[in-house]
Parts: sequence; structure tokens; C-alpha cells
Amino acid sequence: MEMALRAQSPLCSRGRPVLVVRPAAAATSLAQSTIGRSRFTGGRLVRCMVSSSDYPKKNPRRTSTPMPKGTASRGYASRPTAESSTKKIEQSSTVEGDLGKSNGALHGEATEQASTAEESSEIDLPGNDASSSEKDKAETKEEAGQNQSSASSSTSLDDESIDRKLDEYRGKISALVSSKPEPSSFAGVRGQDKPLVGTHDQEKSITGSEEHDSSTVDEPTKGWPFAEAIVGYPVKDSEEEPPVSEDGEPRIIKDQKQYEPDIQAPVEDGVDPEVLKRRLQELADENYSVGNKCFVFPDVVKSDSMIDLYLNHKSDIDEHSFEDFLVEEKQKELERLAAEEAERKREAEEERRREEERAAMEADLAQAKSEVEMKKEKLHQMLSSASRYADNLWYIEPNTYKGGDRVRLYYNRSSRPLMHNNEIWMHGGYNNWIDGLSISERLVKSHEKDGDWWYAEITLPERALVLDWVFADGPPGNARNYDNNGRQDFHAIVPNNTLEDMFWVEEEHRIFRRLQQERREREDADRLKAERSAKMKAEMKEKTMRAFLISQKHIVYTEPLEVRAGTTVDVFYNPSNTVLNGKPEVWFRGSFNRWTHPSGPLPPQKMVKAENGSHLRATVRVPLDAYKMDFVFSESEDGGIYDNRNGMDYHIPVSDSVAKEPPMHIVHIALEMAPIAKVGGLGDVVTSLSRAVQDLGHNVEVILPKYDCLNLSNVKDLHYQQSFAWGGTEIKVWFGKVEDLPVYFLEPQNGMFWVGCVYGKNDESRFGFFCHSALEFLLQKGSAPDIIHCHDWSSAPVAWLYKEQYALNGLGNGRVVFTIHNLEFGAHHIGKAMAHCDKATTVSDTYSKEVAGHGAIAPHYFKFHGIRNGIDPDIWDPYTDNFIPVHYTSENVVEGKSAAKKALQQMLGLQQTDTPIVGIISRLTVQKGIHLIKHAIYRTLERNGQVVLLGSAPDPRIQGDFTNLASQLHGEYHGRVKLCLTYDEPLSHLIYAGADFILVPSIFEPCGLTQLIAMRYGSIPIVRKTGGLYDTVFDVDDDKDRAQAQGLEPNGFSFEGADSSGVDYALDRQVAISTFYDARDWFNSLCKRVMEQDWSWNRPALDYMELYHSARKN
Repeated sequence: MEMALRAQSPLCSRGRPVLVVRPAAAATSLAQSTIGRSRFTGGRLVRCMVSSSDYPKKNPRRTSTPMPKGTASRGYASRPTAESSTKKIEQSSTVEGDLGKSNGALHGEATEQASTAEESSEIDLPGNDASSSEKDKAETKEEAGQNQSSASSSTSLDDESIDRKLDEYRGKISALVSSKPEPSSFAGVRGQDKPLVGTHDQEKSITGSEEHDSSTVDEPTKGWPFAEAIVGYPVKDSEEEPPVSEDGEPRIIKDQKQYEPDIQAPVEDGVDPEVLKRRLQELADENYSVGNKCFVFPDVVKSDSMIDLYLNHKSDIDEHSFEDFLVEEKQKELERLAAEEAERKREAEEERRREEERAAMEADLAQAKSEVEMKKEKLHQMLSSASRYADNLWYIEPNTYKGGDRVRLYYNRSSRPLMHNNEIWMHGGYNNWIDGLSISERLVKSHEKDGDWWYAEITLPERALVLDWVFADGPPGNARNYDNNGRQDFHAIVPNNTLEDMFWVEEEHRIFRRLQQERREREDADRLKAERSAKMKAEMKEKTMRAFLISQKHIVYTEPLEVRAGTTVDVFYNPSNTVLNGKPEVWFRGSFNRWTHPSGPLPPQKMVKAENGSHLRATVRVPLDAYKMDFVFSESEDGGIYDNRNGMDYHIPVSDSVAKEPPMHIVHIALEMAPIAKVGGLGDVVTSLSRAVQDLGHNVEVILPKYDCLNLSNVKDLHYQQSFAWGGTEIKVWFGKVEDLPVYFLEPQNGMFWVGCVYGKNDESRFGFFCHSALEFLLQKGSAPDIIHCHDWSSAPVAWLYKEQYALNGLGNGRVVFTIHNLEFGAHHIGKAMAHCDKATTVSDTYSKEVAGHGAIAPHYFKFHGIRNGIDPDIWDPYTDNFIPVHYTSENVVEGKSAAKKALQQMLGLQQTDTPIVGIISRLTVQKGIHLIKHAIYRTLERNGQVVLLGSAPDPRIQGDFTNLASQLHGEYHGRVKLCLTYDEPLSHLIYAGADFILVPSIFEPCGLTQLIAMRYGSIPIVRKTGGLYDTVFDVDDDKDRAQAQGLEPNGFSFEGADSSGVDYALDRQVAISTFYDARDWFNSLCKRVMEQDWSWNRPALDYMELYHSARKN
């Protein structure tokens, strides 16, 4: 197969470099240096090849040592070693013996300067000489004439060692590249003064045979504005070894013709060198004249062949510019591959859409047939009872008629329901009302007939087999009284020339077209709504990211705020808010890509005072392949005291990078998961956090017991996967998708989880067994997650079981993160997990401080962090919520909430007045502040507001107390208060949308989701200042500065204390009728504001990823 040639990066294969630096000869005016770069691995020639469509199958990636899981790939892309064919191995085997010593040596001539014209300069570089025993083995195989290369992988450096040594070469290579050459001695080259650096990848030996000459060609093509960098190899026939220093390190030498490959030799046997040079000259001139940076030769190549890439660089080229060029070329290739992948996905999506269209069409056709059959059956039943007249009640003139005729329908109103009405209308249709009400005519009094006869002139429908009608006292929409023939309606047979079979065929087509139209309209509406919803989510995510970047602006920020790859940015730092306050010097220490960038850490940079006076500044160049910027600060160049953000380091995302962050593998081991096994908030967190992290591009899995009470209707593609034996029983493993998350269900065959519930049956023993079996499953499966995340006391055993038994037994790559959702239960288990985990979290920052002195936490507080929970924006979204009457966004929040309020008042029997409604959605427990809830109900009613409460109490005494309270309030304040002492999911959605305020007076609240959902629906939260309530609700009067520090605006009302005066303070500011009406515009703007704040998992997911990476770093 032939393909259009594409420029490939010369860094696509790993190996140790042999760098050949040619001095410019004096006989010509070509002022340039040519750098030839070749890569060797274990004494074998490694070439860069143009891959075929089956390249991954033919050239599997090989590495000498496995890279640790979770380590970012070094460099901007994976660089597989291109294996030689058998033939090439045979051809190159004769030179492998000499490579044992010279592998990795740096050859070159330093450019002669005026002061050291004839002196040779030496640069000692790291080497990796092969062992003598391995070298002898290779030579023995050569002498035996075997047709394969010696196995010398043990003499090869692994990828990381190679990259480290390449990093050490960079500065020395840069000096060679930038050195000023003497005029070239190549004959026949005229008038070119463009310094050039090139990259050359070629399939065959540049000499075209095994017996090639190692000397250079003295007459390159004249006027050549390009240089060529090649993949070369040491010459077999050379009698001298490359010079090395006393410690075995290679050094640059002055005269090295015999050690460098011949870059001017013909490409293959039988090719005239002069013809080849002329052709290359033509290509060079053509490309240089149009400003191309490179050209390739040949123009079209076969699969698995090598290519020559000729680069043109201006005189100011440096190492960074050269690397940027290579990265840009790689980016183009990645973009091409991405475009091809996108096209494949588009085609697959198109095929899927066509399949769905076909399936929908078949479904519509089947439905049309079904409807026709039902209509046919009903019509036949009606035909049996239909007639052409009814004595002394109705008849049609003329006596003979058919579809399409104009006729008179006579009606005798005497002794009928309309006998006293002066206005009579005929409301009609046909064929058992097949098209609904399609005929409407007013009857007039007949003076030609005896009696009380009335008539209307109508046109019979063309397709009518039966005429259907009723009589009424007004036109459609304004009639009150009807004569519908005792609820049987009136029916008259209509003779029709159309065959009945043809009629039903036409009817089926008509129904089918209607169904198709309705489906298209429905799909269009859904598509538009989905697009708008996706746009709003993207805008919200972008807004959140911006807030994330500026959240620490009082300490550190960048200009520009959004860092882009390939640009230079300024980092501003305010040490006065850190541990470096008052230090005479501050040094910036940074790198990229979670400290894994191949260029290594940046040199420490002393920060200078910025113009604004309060910050220090450092300037950083961001590589094209950087996706994350990492830095810390120190008090001196040597280190000393560091500000590393309490061990988390500072990280800023980089956009427009040609590289992507390697995905992390995270496994949640939990006992709950919404919506299939939800008991409390833990299940919501496991699902929502996993989805949010998965949306960031990471691989997330969940391991859950296979309870017999699982809601399997929400599990897609559930199937048995495997079994393993552990703990004296067989454990079956099932796999399925929950909310698009991969979930493994473990089902011990001892019946441990066949008890009909999640909690309440020997929980400690069951959950401990599950935790142990989950780790055993990962081990036997061969999985190696980066993060194992366990939750609460129920899966706390994972932490110590992993560290004590599995970290040294095949799962040592992972780190354990433990999250405390509820500290009321299992304190012993929580304390033990805290001791063994790498990082621990709870569900809000303030709550983490409130429980810092707890016995299970205090000894390990240094690794304890607070990260608030979020809400699932797909579940709680007034724009798509099917439980509310009108969908709305922040743009039409007033209309949407007004409609919801009316629907709520109507459903609960409240007065239909525009008065403030206070909603309370809560479990009725002491923790939730039930005494404050009772007081708030009475206070609101005193202020002429309305109250709706939804919730129940697990304690029967509290439930009974609220039942009595409900009876009392419903009688005393009828139409103004409603207590629904149960849980009702649809009603909760309507309360969030219809209420003006949502009250959350918790005594303590680790996070709280009620206030977050309230704001999502435009309801204003009224909360007590504790835990997550304090972290998410900022009082409109008292918390303006605190909100601004978080990049937010005030969004609600809060109070302190646990007595009634605090509740009164919050309610009296808002619920009073005068305040509610006098400040209506302000109140509406507040509703809009809270809806536009992001309380989803966008920000918490970023915080958790920072924590995961910090755990990995430790």
C-alpha cells in the first residue's frame, strides 16, 4: 500500500543518541552546521518507519522495564520502538559487535573559534557501555554468521534512563547548535547563509549496501537551503574505537569522519548520486521559496518504510524552538488521527442513527396497523347500530347521499334536553370520530315542517362511512348542555364509493405519517432542549473553572488567567498570606504535567517584586505538550522552608496542549450507590462523584455487594462475568452499567447479602467480608487501580486490609482515600481507617474543622481534608424536571416558579394567593433541629406566610408528635399550612420549585444537599451557620466579603445559635409581607443569582482529583 508521505517526529523511537556535529568547511560560503541524530538500542539499529494500517499488530510496543502505573507518559506522545525486519537484522548484524562499546557515545567536532582554531574541545557525557561478556557473545554470533541480531536488551537503557540522559544532553547540544560555524568547505554550494538543523529517518542504509564508505561527500548539492538529520550507525569496517574519556564517557572529537554515517550516499543501489542530489535540490528550492519549514523524500512511500525529513530553520534557532517544531509536527499528526477517529465515530453514530430510524419507523408502522385494527373493529360495531334515520328525532335529506354531498340534517328538539334552548349547534365527525370534532354547524328553525324541527346544512366528508354527531346549545368551547343520545352519540350510515379495504389502507398510511411527524417534532424538541442544556452545563463548567483559578488569587494567580501551551506566563505570588511571610527572598520552583514533564523541573527562579507592590513575579515559558503547570515556593535557591499548599502543591490547568493528561484509574468500594442501593446521602455521593470524575476523562469503577434488594431496573446490561473462591465460599461477579458507570457486583454464595435489606443484619461481619472479597477480586482480576476510595465505617476495613495484606501482594501501586460521611457511627472503624489511609476527607471544609478534635481524627488531622458534596444537575434540573408544570432556567425563573407555586397550592389545598411560601424538606430528627422547625412554622404563619413541610421521623415518638401538630395546624390555619409526614419524590421537586424559601435549621450538618437543591430551583435558603451550610450559604447582609473571597455573591440568609431568636432574625428579614412585596424586584434578582451559581460536582471533582494526585505523589 502506498500513502501520501507525512512528516514524522524523529523522537518516535527510544534509544541512546549518537550525535554527529560537522564543522563548516572553509571552501564555500555555506555557513551552517549539520547535526545528524541517530538512536541505538542495545547495539541494534533502530529506525523510524512510516507505519502501515496494521502497524500495532506488526510492531508491538516493547519496553525494557515497565513504567509505574499512573506515571504520565514521558514526552508528548507514546514512542514505540520500530522493530527491524529479519532481513534488516541480517544486514545490520555485522556492525553490532563494535556497538558494544560505542553505543550512546556522542561524536562531534566543536566549531573552531578564533582563539582556539586548532584545539579540540571535550565534553564528557554519561554513557552506558555494554559489559564485556555480552559484547563477546555478540561478536561470537557475528563470526558464526547467524542471521539474527544478538540479544542485547540487557545493555539497553530503559526509557526513563534514556530520557534522563537526554535531558542532560540538552544544554550541551544547544551550545553546539548555536555555535558559530566556519564557512563550509563543500564544493559547489553558492550563496547560502541559512543555518540549518535537520531530521532524517530513512528505511535503508544511506549507502544502500553493507559495505559502505564512511567518508563524507565533499560536493553536496549547491544552493541547498536545507540540512538533513539521519538515522545512522557505526561503520563495521572502522578499525578504531570512538575516543572515550578515562571514566568511559564519550567526548566530542575534532576529526571524526570515520565514525559518522555518510549522509550524502545514494539511497539505494543503482541510483546515481548526482541525479538524487539534483532532485533533492529541486525539492529544497521549491519548498524554501514558499517558506515551508520542511520537506520529505520520497514524496510517496510504501508502508513500513523509512523517510527522509529535511528541516529548514532560521539563524536564531535554539533548542526550545527546535523541540517546539517537533511538537507542532506531532500535533498535526495527532490532529489528523483525531480527525480520523472523529470521522469513524461520526460514521458509527450515523449508522446508529439510521438503525434507530429504521427501528422507530417499524414501530410507527406497527402502531399504525394496531390503531387501524382497533378503529376498524369499533367502526364495525358502530355500523351495526347506525341507521339512516330515527323516527321523529332526526333524518337526512335527500334520502340518497354519499360522501362529499351537501345535505340537510334535521333534528326535532321537542321532548329532548335542548327543548328550552333557543340556539342549537351540531358538533360532528365521522368514522367513530376518527378525526375528532371536524364539523360544526348552527341549526335553524324549519318553518316547512310540522313540529319543533331544526336543520343544518352540512357537507359529508369524502371518506366517511359513518357520520357521528351530537347536538349542543352553543358552538364548540362555549356549549353547556348537550343532547348526545343518552351518551351513545348519533350515527348515520354514509354510502361510499370507496372500497372499505382501500379506506383502511389509506387510514393506515395517514396514521403512519402522523406518528412520523409527531416523532420528528418530539425528537427536534428533545434535541433542542438537550443542546441548550449541554450549553448551559458547559458555560457553568467554564465559569466554575474560572472561579477555581481565581479562588486563591489572594495568594497566587497567573497572567493571563488561562494558561495556554506554547506561551509565556507570569506567576504572581503573595507570600504575606503563607508560611513564607517576611522572608527576604522567595524562589519559584516548577515543572509541568504533575512534575513528570520530560524536560524535568525548571531551574529555581528568584521572584522579583511585581508592579502592584503586594505580589512577587516569575516568568515561565509553557511547553506545547504541557497540560498542567505545577509549582511550589521556597525561601532560598537551595530550598529551606517551602510553601507547597499543605502538601498539595499548586497546580494550574493548561489549555491547547498537544498532550493529554493520562487517565487515572479509581475504584470505589462502597455499600451504597444511588439509585440502585440508596439509603442515605452516601449512595448519592458515590454515584455523582464517580460520574463527575469520569467526565474529566478518568477511568472510574464501583464495587458493590449484589444485594437481593437491588433496584435492577436501573442497571444496564447486567450479566454474570466470573467467579472466584475466597473465604470458604464461591463469589460470583456480575457486571453492569449504572448511570453509565461500570459496576462490579459481588455475590457470595453463602447468602450473606440475601437478607432483603442493606443495613440491619449482622452488618459488621457482612461488610468486613465484602471489603476483603473486593480487594481479593481486584487482585485475582489483575487490576491495579491508582486510587481505592472507601466510604464511612461500612467500607473502612478496606484501608487497613489493603495496607496490611494487599499492598505487598500485587496491589502495591494504589493509594487509599477514605471519606467520612457520618461520624455518628463506627468510630472505631473510622479511627483505624484514618490511621491506614493515605488521604482522608469529609464532606465540607467547615465540618472538617468542627470534628478536628474527635478521637478518631485528631491524630491524623494532617492528612484530613474537607471537600464539599455537590448535587447531580441531571436529576435536579428545573429545565428538564418532569415533576413541575413549567420548565424554566434563570432567564424565566419568575414565570417558572409562579406556575410551580400555583400547582403546589392547588395540590395541597392551600389558598391561591401570592404570599411567600416557606418549604421544609427534612428527616425529622434532633440533628435537623426539630424544635427550630416547629418555631419557624408558627413564626411564618404569624407573618401571614404559608408553610409546606415534607418529611418523616425514624423515631415513632417524634413522628407521633408531628402527627398531632399537623392536626392542630390544619384546623387552626386551614389553607395556609400543610404537613406531609412521609417522603414523596415528585412532591419534593414541586416544593423546591414552588417555595420561595427553603428552611434548613440543622444543629450540625456535615454538608447538606437541601440548600444546594433549593438554589438550583431558585429558592432562597435560610440556614443555621454550621458545617456545609456555612460553606455554601452566604448571608446577603453579613457575608459579602466572605462570598467575594470564594468568587461568589451572597445567596441566602443565615443565623447563629440554636434558639428561636436566631430563626426569628432570619425569618423577620424576609417573610414579612411588606418586605416580600416592597423588594420584589430585588428578590427576583436574588432568585436568578442563586440559580446561576454552580453547586454541582464540577468543583468538588477538581478538588478530589487534586487530592488523588497528592495521594499518589506521597
